[in-house]
Amino acid sequence: MSDYDFDVIVIGAGPGGYVAAIRAAQLGLKTACAESRETLGGTCLNVGCIPSKAMLHASELYDEAASGKLAKLGIKATVELDLDTMHGQRRDAVKGLTGGIEYLFKKNKVEWLKGLAAFTGKDTVEVAGKSYRAKNIVIATGSSVTPLPGVEIDEKVVVSSTGALELPKVPGHLVVIGGGVIGLELGSVWKRLGAKVTVVEYLDQLLPGMDGEIRKEAAKIFKKQGMELKLSTKVTGVTVKGGKATVTVEPAAGGAAETLEADAVLVSIGRRPNTEGLALERAGLTTNKRGQIEVDHDFGTGVPGIWAIGDVVPGPMLAHKAEDEGIAVAENIAGLTGIVNHDVIPGVVYTFPEIAAVGLTEEDAKARGEVKVGKFPMMANSRAKTNHEPDGFVKVIADAKTDRVLGVHIIASVAGTMIAQAAQAMEFGATSEDIAYTCHAHPTHSEAIKEAAMAVTGKPIHI
Repeated sequence: MSDYDFDVIVIGAGPGGYVAAIRAAQLGLKTACAESRETLGGTCLNVGCIPSKAMLHASELYDEAASGKLAKLGIKATVELDLDTMHGQRRDAVKGLTGGIEYLFKKNKVEWLKGLAAFTGKDTVEVAGKSYRAKNIVIATGSSVTPLPGVEIDEKVVVSSTGALELPKVPGHLVVIGGGVIGLELGSVWKRLGAKVTVVEYLDQLLPGMDGEIRKEAAKIFKKQGMELKLSTKVTGVTVKGGKATVTVEPAAGGAAETLEADAVLVSIGRRPNTEGLALERAGLTTNKRGQIEVDHDFGTGVPGIWAIGDVVPGPMLAHKAEDEGIAVAENIAGLTGIVNHDVIPGVVYTFPEIAAVGLTEEDAKARGEVKVGKFPMMANSRAKTNHEPDGFVKVIADAKTDRVLGVHIIASVAGTMIAQAAQAMEFGATSEDIAYTCHAHPTHSEAIKEAAMAVTGKPIHI
């Protein structure tokens, strides 16, 4: 209809939003995407997933050389840290990828509406003082750092994940508040580059939500790497004076307080949906108790023509989950059938070794019925052995009656890559026997998945 400016307006150009916009345009819909950042890609590409991986990779290479690991392989080198160059290669990676999305927008004729979008009605939004009307509006505004009450983030001494990527020098002591994915990844970067790292976690184990056995093993590995872990501990205050921080902590159950002196403090206790400033009420929308926008199976909200995806809706706050939802919502808008199987969303922690999981934890699986579990240690895997990567294991959880795989959990140097096989197997409804009888190339890390699957129904060969 001529009185509509667009068929689809997507609010937000993160992994969910930009993918939704491109897919909608591919399907012949006149599409625009509203984004207030100077570059596309959202948190993930600008200050999250991508730049953190650039720093993780560079710091791993530095650590291999500086710690003497390479010398044990017969590679002797004198190592010097050039942090400015390390930051530079991170920024270059981000610049190249954000520019790539801008190119894809132009290629697919997606119009970029530069500015913050706010609803003025059920089918209209205002961006940078101009009103736009669309048949469909997709909310893909992502999430932002959850603040810690009473703790002010200045991005210099007390930093969020964004500031932790930009530290101009290696802190003598970094205190990480929160033992989740982001805290452990960024803590790992600075630990490898020479910082003392203390992780303070309110719960009794790291990595909330992951399989219990994985959480315990991860804690052992991080301790072995030199991280100090203060579990079952809460932070009661952070004060900054003279470029240093004093962190006050006490047992989560109550008890005597103690203080930690730090050069930098990373606040990483989680993320919350971005809905402020959207003026949802003008469109007739509300949020749930967690600040999320509830959607149906097709990602439709309670208001016809308004859809929502990614971190702003219930489910894991993961870029790849948002991407899949972006494709699905665009296809649903176009009259096709877009589906996301939320039971098979892999998650990865990019520490060293990596930690990856898909499906149910052993605890959740047992709560639903009888299960069989197979495990295989990476120290018995030939490729891990030759690479001097003995830490970790693969764990396969299957239904005791049907043998259908319910969950796979991996700690290994390349767990993030390995988990794709498990996710695909589960998407096809595989049994542990299906995986066990699939020929895996030798020598590869992935043979550990085969062996763990063999351990479910019989016995693995190599232990």
